[in-house]
Formats: sequence, structure tokens, C-alpha cells
Amino acid sequence: MLYRDFYPFYAAQGNSDFYNEEREQEREFDLMKSYYPDTARKIQEKAEAQCQMLDYEGSRLYDEYPDRFMLYHICSQVKEEMSSDTIAQEMPGGFLDDLIEVLVYQEISRRRCRRRRCRQCHMF
Repeated sequence: MLYRDFYPFYAAQGNSDFYNEEREQEREFDLMKSYYPDTARKIQEKAEAQCQMLDYEGSRLYDEYPDRFMLYHICSQVKEEMSSDTIAQEMPGGFLDDLIEVLVYQEISRRRCRRRRCRQCHMF
């Protein structure tokens, strides 16, 4: 059988620049996380753990319009985990709640962007 167009086997492997860009972005993000204050770093770790549990195909994290109650629930779980931390209890007013929301939303946004880039890279 003869094919009119010839594609060498190595052309089907994909774009290696995508993986280099992804690694570079992860390194940059890790560098910026290393500059976070201790409390923010702990909250970020808890937010990543919560998002990791919800990171699967068909997850509500990747809905076009995420459910506000689901986002509130994730934030409340992170807050429960941080309730034993004495430094977090010393934060005034609703600052801790706001910080948790910002870090959780940022983590969700980062995962959504990464998933979108992966889909665009692997579409033929």
C-alpha cells in the first residue's frame, strides 16, 4: 500500500517545545511560591491538595462556569485544615478567608489553563 503523503514516525511525537514551556512555567511558579510568607505557603499547599483530589476527567473544576457553592466548599475545607494553625488564628477579621479564597481560585485557574493548553497541543 502506497501513501501519497509520507510522514516520518518522529513527526507524530508532538511538539517538544510545549513540554519545555510547561516546565519553565512550573519552575517560575515554584520560584514565586518560595517567596510566599509561611502562612500563605501553608494555605497554598492545602489548596493544591484539595484541587488535586478534584483533578480528574469530568471534574467540576473544569466546568465552563464553576459552581460558586463548590468553590465555597473547597475554601471552607482549606479553612478547616488551617484552623489548628496558631499563626492563621492571629490574622485580623476576614483576611484569612480572603487569602484562602484568592489562593484557591488562583490554583484552580492555573489548573484550568494547563488543561486547556494540553488539549490544544494534543488536538490534531
